[in-house]
Amino acid sequence: MSRLLLSTCLAASFLLPAIAEAADRPKQLVIISFDGAHDNALWLKSREMAAKNGAHFTYFLSCTFLMNEAAKKAYQAPHQKRGKSNVGFAQSDDEIRERLGNIWHAHLEGHDISSHACGHFDGRLWSEADWSAEYATFHATLKNAWKSVGLQEPTGWQDLVDHGIKGFRAPYLSATAGADMIAAEKKAGFTYDASLVTKGPAMPVEEDGIIRFGLPLIPEGPNEKPIIGMDYNLFVRHSKGEEDTADSAEFEDRAYAAFKEAFDKQYAGTRVPLQLGFHFVEMNGGAYWRALDRLVSDVCHRADVACASYSEAIPMIKARGKLQTSGL
Repeated sequence: MSRLLLSTCLAASFLLPAIAEAADRPKQLVIISFDGAHDNALWLKSREMAAKNGAHFTYFLSCTFLMNEAAKKAYQAPHQKRGKSNVGFAQSDDEIRERLGNIWHAHLEGHDISSHACGHFDGRLWSEADWSAEYATFHATLKNAWKSVGLQEPTGWQDLVDHGIKGFRAPYLSATAGADMIAAEKKAGFTYDASLVTKGPAMPVEEDGIIRFGLPLIPEGPNEKPIIGMDYNLFVRHSKGEEDTADSAEFEDRAYAAFKEAFDKQYAGTRVPLQLGFHFVEMNGGAYWRALDRLVSDVCHRADVACASYSEAIPMIKARGKLQTSGL
């Protein structure tokens, strides 16, 4: 064997394990979700962002945004006065009509439509019956949503409401300790919950038949101090929860750097799914939505990355054999 051929064979022998390892590595999952899902302008903006980048998102809908004046008067959350909501209600039937169109088209485009309950109350002390009552209101509101504003619903809407809404996130990420919320979720037909917070990106765990996801703590800012990977938490850290448009560009850069660092660590490592949460509010002049747009535009086109909804991510995670059965 010539020296040149020998060196070529040796080089190839070192490359083959690396190539095989790269081929065997799972895709890096990026799971982007939005809480509230009300502002119609942001429905359009998020759908356009997803379409441009081949991404699918998860929308945790608060059902009071499908309630008109009559429904508002009838709504009563557990332990609350009738007609009360921490996030308000729809302002008009036309607004609801437009929102229903966005929800339906997002569903057709492959996004997850999921539940954020209704009036955005802190349910950490709620019983199973309390959660079940709020879930029932969510379901009934969506069942009758088109009819309530004088529209003929599209074919398939009832199937979406009855069988297609598989996930839940508790308002304020305030899940009930113990089994009550999980038991109510099972009865309501949910298969996953995204209400937890984890020390860093973590694989979901299965608890009594519900797959539980958690938003991670990620390093952020000059001191790399951990923060929940969610726009509201960044808003509070950066400007103490007060709108600051003058420093919007700085906040955007800080948020993008935190998102990208969290992504890069998983992408170069064991590829634990990265979850990031947002709201349908453009805080600090839209800094966090712009940071999200930059991240999605950067990573979602990569062949070994999947920017997926929770429902799409679950079978991919199961295929890796990484889903554990335990509590967090």
